[in-house]
Amino acid sequence: MLFGGESQVVLAAGATVVSDPVGIAVPDGGDLAVSMHLPGPTGPLSFHRNVHATGYIGDRPTNSVFLLTGVDVPANGRASLAVLGDSITEGVGTPDNANLRWPDQYAARFRRRPAISNLGISGNRVLLDDARFGPSGQSRFDRDVLAVPNLRTLVVFLGINDIQQPPSQTNPQQILDGYEQLVRRAHDHDLEVIGATIGPFKGWIRYTAALDQVRNDVNAILRRGHLFDRLLDVDAALRDPADPAQLRPTFNSGDGLHPNPTGARTIAATL
Repeated sequence: MLFGGESQVVLAAGATVVSDPVGIAVPDGGDLAVSMHLPGPTGPLSFHRNVHATGYIGDRPTNSVFLLTGVDVPANGRASLAVLGDSITEGVGTPDNANLRWPDQYAARFRRRPAISNLGISGNRVLLDDARFGPSGQSRFDRDVLAVPNLRTLVVFLGINDIQQPPSQTNPQQILDGYEQLVRRAHDHDLEVIGATIGPFKGWIRYTAALDQVRNDVNAILRRGHLFDRLLDVDAALRDPADPAQLRPTFNSGDGLHPNPTGARTIAATL
């Protein structure tokens, strides 16, 4: 791998470096392993805490990815679709090394549809940055969304962490205003913006009826259809008809919030 024809590169703090093209054949839907060599101790590094796939630092396994933010793969002129999401998109609730996150299942089912880029980060919120979970969806829009090549469509799948994660946002309008800002910024770049209702979370450690009412208030306004170009009603697809505040039992990974692989497949089918 070369950088401007050179075998070494110096990466400034907070900067991004793109390598020269690498000519290897990658099967559609196949796995790609990327190796890096650092000549000495580096101190703290940028990283994605859990990608639900095993990598290695030497011979030590890890589910974190360091330094690498993505691999651009030519897709024969196909447009790209990016999902700005949280842990449900990242893959929490699905087994590691199985590629059963909902964007994976969408990609496996619709090979000829747009190439899909999973931008899910556990704990991600619409409104607030977090010292543990990183920048909000609004803060990372330019860095993460606009960096996706040949992007045509953005899916905004955020909101549950604004409600249930301390400090909880209990004003539905603040969340809706955050969505609107993302839509306006995406439209400035001629992107179609698809939104998603916020799924049920009864049984989760921080569930309360009052917070669930905030979720329902947000969803009710989203269903009016005036904010996003199109809406995925994830809540309707996942909720238990006997108790709409909770996931259908066959979709529950066990914690009340994150769908299992069957639930992830159901989300993929809404797109």
